[in-house]
Amino acid sequence: MSFHRRTLLTRTGALGGAAVFGLPWWHPSALAQASGGTPVKGGVLNIAVSPEPTMLTSAFITTMNIGMLSSKVLEGLVSYDLNLQPVPALATSWEQAADGRTLTFKLRQGVKWHDGADFTSADVEYTLLEVWKKLHPFGRAAFANVEKVDTPDRHTVVLRLSSPAPYILNYINTYGAQILPKHLYAGKDVLTNPLNSAPVGTGPFVFKEWAKGSHVRLERNPNYWGKGPDGTPQPYLDGIVFKFIPDAAARTVALEAGEIDVALGSIIPLTNLNRFKDKARYSINTDDGRYLSTIFLTQFNVRRPHLQDKRVRQAFAHAIDREALLKIVFLGYGKPATGPVPSSVVNYYSADVRKYPLDLKKAEALLDEAGLKRGAGGKRLAVTLDFDGGSGPTASRPAEFIKQSLAKIGVDVELRAGDTATYLRRIFTDQDYDLMISSLHRLPDPTLGVQRLYWTKNIIKGAPWTNGSGYSNPELDRVMEAAADEPDPARRKALIVQWQQIVQEEVPLLELIEQTWVTVASARYRKLKPQGDGLFASLADAWLEPKSA
Repeated sequence: MSFHRRTLLTRTGALGGAAVFGLPWWHPSALAQASGGTPVKGGVLNIAVSPEPTMLTSAFITTMNIGMLSSKVLEGLVSYDLNLQPVPALATSWEQAADGRTLTFKLRQGVKWHDGADFTSADVEYTLLEVWKKLHPFGRAAFANVEKVDTPDRHTVVLRLSSPAPYILNYINTYGAQILPKHLYAGKDVLTNPLNSAPVGTGPFVFKEWAKGSHVRLERNPNYWGKGPDGTPQPYLDGIVFKFIPDAAARTVALEAGEIDVALGSIIPLTNLNRFKDKARYSINTDDGRYLSTIFLTQFNVRRPHLQDKRVRQAFAHAIDREALLKIVFLGYGKPATGPVPSSVVNYYSADVRKYPLDLKKAEALLDEAGLKRGAGGKRLAVTLDFDGGSGPTASRPAEFIKQSLAKIGVDVELRAGDTATYLRRIFTDQDYDLMISSLHRLPDPTLGVQRLYWTKNIIKGAPWTNGSGYSNPELDRVMEAAADEPDPARRKALIVQWQQIVQEEVPLLELIEQTWVTVASARYRKLKPQGDGLFASLADAWLEPKSA
């Protein structure tokens, strides 16, 4: 995942000239990939993914370009619908005990690994205990409360928890909890297993070839468990070829020329999307990335004396016009953020929080109250703003927008770009910065994706994507920890609402834009059902309509 946190802004397009174009020709929430219809059997789907993955297994790594490919071969217990509710995959049902300390999964019967071995509860037990809990960057937290895994029969898995962990059900898809075959991994070094680059899964497609620098080829799994609504065996496609095209302009041309059918993960520049507005020829899907729930933000280093006063942070919040940022920098692809939990996380989002509309007079007054009066040349304060210069040529655009915004209230901003390693070292190791910008995934549950950014126990020097602001609030810690262990949904939501209210009063982070992931495809590409985690869909239900005569 870390790669995409750093590079989402660049990958979503060339931002130069955005003010000239204004809002895009479509409203982002109004379009989605065409779904439904009568599937057609056969054909090979060509998908562009960039950059080329380093391996083809996601069981212990969350880098998105790996997951977008591996999820066609390997599977999780569930997938997620557009409301981020779990729907069956390798698990057909699940039940949580009233006290929240037992979680039971019934597994799908008759499922085979691609080498012919049976998929059983032993595979889930092994992967959870030996891979997710030990090696997965989010799994170590998500499954930390799992004390024991019982397998009373080949198709039942029972998790015994030290304390309730309701968030587990929000992290058991192929992105968060991909299942590996025990018979091919047990007793071997998981991280160096050759199968990480030639996976054996239960999914609808079987790995056949990885031509480094060119493509990965998958073929139809003739023994796949899935069936369509009419009972027709899935998958419908004969195969998938993932093509690695490093240049964004070349990807655009390849899609126009029909050399690729789908461009996943916002790899077509936003400024090029008007070339795909013909709905008879193309579709644009903005639902695929809902599961990630990504927010673009500015983070304060609250260790700095002048940033410890929340009035200063609140003043900065009132100085940044989120609507203009969305329009000019993000070309309308997203929506203004109102807090740490994105609105797409419908179970826990609350609008009942302090908001910071553009108000320069209010911002000036707050700075005056904090003792930062305008001095020579109208300047009140000088700060640095760090961004990841290694993420591409457009990385400076949002930083420049924020610099110009803060200049209006007398704050002088020095932009500092470094390569990725330098950027991460400054923020998380040296802690030598004032402000930084980044895009971070929040996931469907705040305990998984949001708590890490505010929790005192997550101030870990040298560990990227933890609590890099240094913000510590014992009352907030108490609320977050209580929410993590609360089994009652209503009480848990109330705690998470309280948590959002505290954060929006204190603003150690400025949550600015809820970002939209964009998939561009040929109109021939169809799928029976849209998914909230569609970037990691198995594509068992995908097909290609025949070409027009």
